Amino acid sequence: MEIRLVAGAGFCFGVKRAVDTVYEQIQTGKTIYTYGSIVNNEVVVRELAEQGVRVIESREELEKLPDATAGTIIIRAHGVPWEVQQQMERKGWEIIDATCPFVKRIHRTVEKKSSQGEHILVVGSPEHPEIQGIVGWCNGPVEVLETVEEAQKYVPPEGKRLTVVAQTTFNYNKFQHIVEILKKKGYNVSIVNTICKATEDRQRETQEVAANADAMIVIGGKHSSNATKLYEICREVCDNTYFIQTLDDLHLELPKSARLVGITAGASTPNKLIEEVQNYVRINF
Repeated sequence: MEIRLVAGAGFCFGVKRAVDTVYEQIQTGKTIYTYGSIVNNEVVVRELAEQGVRVIESREELEKLPDATAGTIIIRAHGVPWEVQQQMERKGWEIIDATCPFVKRIHRTVEKKSSQGEHILVVGSPEHPEIQGIVGWCNGPVEVLETVEEAQKYVPPEGKRLTVVAQTTFNYNKFQHIVEILKKKGYNVSIVNTICKATEDRQRETQEVAANADAMIVIGGKHSSNATKLYEICREVCDNTYFIQTLDDLHLELPKSARLVGITAGASTPNKLIEEVQNYVRINF
C-alpha cells in the first residue's frame, strides 16, 4: 500500500516564523505572553505552555497586566485589531509582532482602502482571529461574509466602491465562486486575492491526492481554519476521510483492497506529528 504525503503539508512560512519567534524569546528568560494562541494548534500551544509561555485570551486580561513590566507580549501569527495593539503599547510592555507578513499586507490594504472611503468586504470566517484582526484595521464600514449563499444575498451600500479581500486560509475555489457572484451583480468592485499561495497550493495538491486515495488523513488543530478547509476538500472526493489532532485520534479502518492512503496537514501542524502518523500507517497497514 502506498502512503502519499501532500507536498507542503505542515508549518507554513508565517507559522514557522511565529513559533520560532516565541522560542527565541523563551531563551531570554523574560516573562513571555502571547496574545491569543500563537497558532491554532493545541499541541504547539501546550508545548509552549510547558516552557512557561502564557496566553492572553482577551482585552480584559490584557488590561489586568501590570504596566511596564520586564516581560514581552508576542502578537500571534493571525494578527490583532489596531485597538488591541494600541492597548498593548499603552501598557508599556515590549511588543514583538509575529503577525504573518501576508496577513499584515491585508491590514495595510484595508486600512488604506477604507481611509479612501471604500467599503470593505472580507470573505472568511467571522469568528476567526485573523478576520477579527483584519476588521480591526478598517477605518470605516466593513462586512464579513463566509458562504456562497451570503454572497448571493449581499447588497453593498449604494454608491460605494467595494474592496474585497479574503482570509489567507480560505478555500480558494469557494472564494473564486463568491467573486464571480459579486462581479455578475455588476457592483463597482475591486478584488484583492489575499489567499496565501502556500494555502492555495496545499488545497490544490490535497484535492489531487484525495481524488485518487482510498483514505485521507487530515492532521490539524480543531480550531484551525485551514485544516478544516482541507478536511472539507477531502470529504468532497474521498468518503474515508479522517480529521485528527494527534495520533491518539486516529482509528483508521481500511479494506484489504486499499492501495493508497493520503496524508495532509494544516499550516500549524508540527512536522514531528506528521512523521508519527506516517510511521504508524506504514507499520500497521
